[in-house]
Amino acid sequence: MTDMTPRKIKGSLLERAAKLYDLGTPPPVQVERRVQQVPQVPQEPPIVVEHQVEPQEPAPQPIRGPASEEAPRQRARAARPTGAAAAIDRHMLAEKGLLVPGAPIGALVEEFRQVKRQLLQTARIVKKADGDRSRTVLVCSARPNDGKTYCAINLAIAMAAERDVEVLLVDADFAKPDVMKRLGLKDGPGLLDALADPNVDIEACVIATDIQQLSLLPAGTKSNSDTELVASRRTGEVIAALLAADPKRLLIFDSPPALAATPASVLANHAGQVMLVVRADRTSEGDLREAVALLEGCDHIQLVLNAVSFAPGGRRFGGYYGQEDAT
Repeated sequence: MTDMTPRKIKGSLLERAAKLYDLGTPPPVQVERRVQQVPQVPQEPPIVVEHQVEPQEPAPQPIRGPASEEAPRQRARAARPTGAAAAIDRHMLAEKGLLVPGAPIGALVEEFRQVKRQLLQTARIVKKADGDRSRTVLVCSARPNDGKTYCAINLAIAMAAERDVEVLLVDADFAKPDVMKRLGLKDGPGLLDALADPNVDIEACVIATDIQQLSLLPAGTKSNSDTELVASRRTGEVIAALLAADPKRLLIFDSPPALAATPASVLANHAGQVMLVVRADRTSEGDLREAVALLEGCDHIQLVLNAVSFAPGGRRFGGYYGQEDAT
């Protein structure tokens, strides 16, 4: 996520992104800190570094979640395939530059702590108006290769460290699903299968992992109608069932890039907030504005600056934990 090009940059990823990009007037989407005015951007590109469902109701469907409120989490887990939780290789996580649960606190851990704190704060605000929608976060970028999947996985691992949250990371990049592969796991039935077939039990597609409080939902079988499936009424039903299955569950969707595939803009209509990943060394202000406009279905959009360089020896999150007290 970083290189060591000597530059001195201050502030968290969210703060740096806000300082780099001024979203000004239209589009109407707000850029959090809800909404904070940011400085004007120079005229040159900024460089820092680096089925419609038939109207009649179908027969009772398994995705509609539990009928009562008794022990919802136990029923959700009972619906999943039997067997041990999927094991995620911690060494592989480290080699790929991803967060490693239980590892010593470093800069990357602290950066994503800052990111998740802002998202959780916004979720409390969204909850007052939209209830369960506050438990859905869409991770997106303007263009491919901006690091959205990398950030989505790290955010999910960071969120799973919270005491009162059960995280479900959903691979919603239907054209190029990559979450399972990056975690060294096999793909299987997933979201698209449940959207296409009302008889698919969405909870049976959820994969528990050996990272405490973290589960995964694959993208599912590829379809040429992915956008139409996501735009159907079925999507809201499936998301509602996933949320009803566990009152502590937080859904994190890794979506396609907004300017490269249409499902992102459709999924934004179901998200309580969007985490828009901005690549510091190449995302232009024009691309950013266009992406925000496409994601206008969500009223809360926050920017995370990726691929930032730090000055060796300069201030960086995480270093404090390795310092000894002066005597």
